[in-house]
Amino acid sequence: MTQKLPEWLTIRLPRPEAIKEVESMMRGKNLHTVCESARCPNLPECWSKQTATFMILGNTCTRSCGFCAINTGRGEEVDPFEPMNVAMTSKKMGMKHVVVTSVARDDLKDEGAGQFARTIEQLHKHVPEIIVEVLTPDFKAKPDLMKIVCDAHPEIYNHNIETVERLHTIVRPQAKYQRTMRVLEQVKELDPTIYTKSGIMLGLGETREEVVQVMKDLRAVGCDAMTIGQYLRPTMKHLPVVKYIHPTEFEEYKQIGEDLGFTFVASGPFIRSSYNAIEFSKKVMAERLARVHAIA
Repeated sequence: MTQKLPEWLTIRLPRPEAIKEVESMMRGKNLHTVCESARCPNLPECWSKQTATFMILGNTCTRSCGFCAINTGRGEEVDPFEPMNVAMTSKKMGMKHVVVTSVARDDLKDEGAGQFARTIEQLHKHVPEIIVEVLTPDFKAKPDLMKIVCDAHPEIYNHNIETVERLHTIVRPQAKYQRTMRVLEQVKELDPTIYTKSGIMLGLGETREEVVQVMKDLRAVGCDAMTIGQYLRPTMKHLPVVKYIHPTEFEEYKQIGEDLGFTFVASGPFIRSSYNAIEFSKKVMAERLARVHAIA
């Protein structure tokens, strides 16, 4: 049975002209953004704050998660100009914080790690002041692939846990809970200066105790930041929403996360992995300045 959306989840659709503007600019460089393709309700706000999420390596995923609306199939040819195009578009738009994500590319020898590294390098080269956040697939937690990305020195490394351990085989059948934890742990082992981040969707049938356990597990592997949002069913073919979480519950999770020691917690019905990312980057830069002053 499809549940009726509660009043606090009234969808704030983006202005049509904002979508067209984004589409025009992205198509001109053969680029994709998750914000645009998903018709994200937060698009106008994020773009006005000079942040965006680019999706590299095509828009066809080699995995099929039960919550995701991205097309599944054979991966597309890798565009050698994509890293430069992302960098130059970010520069043109005056981006202060850019998120680079991708579909899963299990079909590639390096699973897309090299394209991530090249994109990070081009962004740092052409937009020196920008904060680069990557939101990667799990690369099956292969150390050599993780190292390729970390060696390019993104400021923030995001890899989403998505749901509680009990529901993983339903929500992420080709991923593993402990593998995701290992990805975040390896980032800290490879480069302790990179901030790590993860996100979870609520409303898929998880319990409060399970959510809190995820938060504790993330802190145990050194995860610095966390996003918590409401799962919304993309189509009737996707997993149903079991529960719409009240905003007061999201506030409670935010407080729990802060008490557990996360540097940054964003929690609310409309929160997505990249939403308000620039607020976290401000904390990142403030902490870095504090470190520099301490050393001096």
